[in-house]
Amino acid sequence: MPQLPQIQSVKAPDRAVVDATKPRRFKYINLPFLIVVSLLVGYGLIIVYTAVLGNADYSFSRQLACVAIGAVIMIVIARFDYRNLSDFTTVLLVVSVALILSPHIPGLGTDAGMGAQSWIKVGIQVQPGEFAKITVILLAASVVSRYGGRLDDVREYLKALGIMLVPFLCIMTQPDLGTGLVYLFITAVALVVGGARPKFLLITLVAGIAAIAAVFAVDQVIFDTTGEYKLLKQYQRNRLLVFLEHDSVNLSDEGWNLKQAQVAIGSGGLFGKGLFNATQATLGFLPEAPTDFIFCVLAEQLGFFGVMVLLALYAALVLLCFRIAGSASDLFGTVIVMCVVGMWLFQILENIGMTLGLMPITGIPLPFMSYGSTGMVMNFMLLGLIGSVWAHNGR
Repeated sequence: MPQLPQIQSVKAPDRAVVDATKPRRFKYINLPFLIVVSLLVGYGLIIVYTAVLGNADYSFSRQLACVAIGAVIMIVIARFDYRNLSDFTTVLLVVSVALILSPHIPGLGTDAGMGAQSWIKVGIQVQPGEFAKITVILLAASVVSRYGGRLDDVREYLKALGIMLVPFLCIMTQPDLGTGLVYLFITAVALVVGGARPKFLLITLVAGIAAIAAVFAVDQVIFDTTGEYKLLKQYQRNRLLVFLEHDSVNLSDEGWNLKQAQVAIGSGGLFGKGLFNATQATLGFLPEAPTDFIFCVLAEQLGFFGVMVLLALYAALVLLCFRIAGSASDLFGTVIVMCVVGMWLFQILENIGMTLGLMPITGIPLPFMSYGSTGMVMNFMLLGLIGSVWAHNGR
């Protein structure tokens, strides 16, 4: 009786083998992430164009060039393996301090106005504190990732906290309180994601509030003695007063910005006045419209509908970043992405909140929307870091 031919089972190819057959370039593309980023950047360019049109102090072509340069840098960083930076804590700390303190170098730093030494001039004006946000994020991720998600020893916690507070102390020498608050929020996110005990975090928060109260109290004593404030600039105190008592502040002073911002937002209504019809900005009532108050320009032109589109794009970006953070192959990558997301969320809440009178007025820009070459390139670099985490997550 003839034997039947044996049927051999066919084993499914290993996923890693299948992935290896894919063109390498597709490994670095997260299509939903790329689409959302493109829509957000495009939306921002449209609003910026309407805000700077006819204003000789701003150049839309420069903003467009920075987007192009940033996109190229983003691709380059995405192809770089972020894990190579995890053990360079000391180097990252030194680079952060050098960037932040560079405006103090004679002949290099320039005054940004109101006594803040935040910019350097190297052919063009650059704000090193913005680029330092990248190294601060990498520094924070490098520090907390060493503990494997369990930062429960008080001495190690204080050591990690001390290292991460160095950039904040440096930025306050300019002084740039807005950027300093961003550094603090990055530090807080890193500690939470890095596994710090809730008790440590609560004590740190209380100590921080007490330190702020002490600064105001000491500064008031100095004022009563010498007749001038030493620890905080007058404009910083005025901005806080506007936040706390904005209904009673003289409109000719710091309260003017807030009142005009609220007028611009309220006049937009449901669908806005239409593009190029932001009268509060074009007639000069709203100061720094393309930068600090770009949200007001959007709200006045496109109304509540335009604002909801922006918030939807931000929400989509954040959710996609959460997914990338969850797929990271190590804690270092997870902390990087979460710190970037935390920084963006803080800037969004602060920038929009200050225009509504819900937050103190600061110079914190709205991510991907505010005019500014340094901030735009920096945000694209952060997108590249997130892309690197996605590309090297061990799929």
